[in-house]
Amino acid sequence: MDKVLGRLGVESLSQMQLDTSDAVLHTDRDIVVLSPTGSGKTLAYLLPLVERIDPAQDGVQAIVLVPGRELALQSAGVLKDLGSGLRTMALYGGRPTMDEHRRIREVKPQIVFATPGRLNDHLTKENFPVNDVQWLVIDEFDKCLAMGFRDEMSEVISKLPQDIRHILLSATDAEEIPQFVNLGKTKRINYIDETGQISSRVNIYKVKSPDKDKLETVSKLLRHIGEKSSVVFLNYRESVERAADYLRQQGFAISMFHGGLDQKMREDALYKFSNGSANVLVCTDLASRGLDIPDIENIIHYHLPETEDAYVHRVGRTARWDKEGRTFFVLGPGESIPSYVEEEQADYPLPQQLPAPAQPRMTTLYIGKGKKDKISKGDIVGFLCKKGGITVDDIGKIDVKERYSYVAIVREKLNTVLALTRGEKIKGIKTIVESVK
Repeated sequence: MDKVLGRLGVESLSQMQLDTSDAVLHTDRDIVVLSPTGSGKTLAYLLPLVERIDPAQDGVQAIVLVPGRELALQSAGVLKDLGSGLRTMALYGGRPTMDEHRRIREVKPQIVFATPGRLNDHLTKENFPVNDVQWLVIDEFDKCLAMGFRDEMSEVISKLPQDIRHILLSATDAEEIPQFVNLGKTKRINYIDETGQISSRVNIYKVKSPDKDKLETVSKLLRHIGEKSSVVFLNYRESVERAADYLRQQGFAISMFHGGLDQKMREDALYKFSNGSANVLVCTDLASRGLDIPDIENIIHYHLPETEDAYVHRVGRTARWDKEGRTFFVLGPGESIPSYVEEEQADYPLPQQLPAPAQPRMTTLYIGKGKKDKISKGDIVGFLCKKGGITVDDIGKIDVKERYSYVAIVREKLNTVLALTRGEKIKGIKTIVESVK
């Protein structure tokens, strides 16, 4: 266990995680876990769950329902990082179900992470048998309901064996669990009331904007913050695009994220932000739920959160685990912090003299080959060191997809790598190497 936590950069488990693990391993009950955003619920259920899965059995033994593709991908990534050796897949919309079915036959996953609609597609077509399923986890259960997945979740549950165990996880206290979930005797693990909705490690600041259009003030705030990882929340897609364009023109290294982007653009944006190639994420509240990106120091509200729940989940992106965090309300003329923000607040004046936008240390490469081409992380490291003229210390996070790969490298080496790898082959295969903009 200590080795696993060390690989994840976690010193020890919280009491909520210990309680969840005990309930999974040492009771026969269904489990409802209520704990604030950022408290480590994914690890809380995955660590004990992998101990209950039979690695010698090929069938799907656990299904994890999630509200969106990003959480499906990230949760599958956490499972892989545990080093359990269990096979997994993320199933979600935006790509042909037939392609996923072929991959299911190849991988023979033992745990799948899926969005409700896409999982129903597979279950209706009987793309994998359900007789081996022993566990159903519904992560972000409150969000699944809020996003209108009630009917889809009900349909999924009706197609699964009725004697399986359930684990429900939520960052808000649902007044009632709908009957379709088919819970038996439950073990309720509630850490919302004890810890409060906002971590005491979050410092709250007010930044005054002289104009209704706050972009110049946000730019100044980001210059003052420097290279630290920051998320700027806005309430509308069009506002996100306008703010992203402005900040990009100002010289900031940004990622943009909202529900109107296609799948690859969203994946590119999150990958650049999580690997340190962009230090500012400009987004809607879509990014406030289910994204487990460590070390976000600053949450900036360009638009005020529309509800208390939205505020809780925005701020939950920072101060994760035992880290410190800051949240900034950028207030235009006549605006004030919502009354539900009861924690202490301080003014945050900005100096007149400000530096140029800080550039992140890393940048991201796209390599046009992936798992389908039998490419591994080791192959990519060898290729970049041998052909690209860089060292292992210049290489950061590597993510090998089915047909392409992403690699973080030191920004100052980008032009050299692009020049030296142009037209070169990786494992004897000619490939494209380009910068992810």
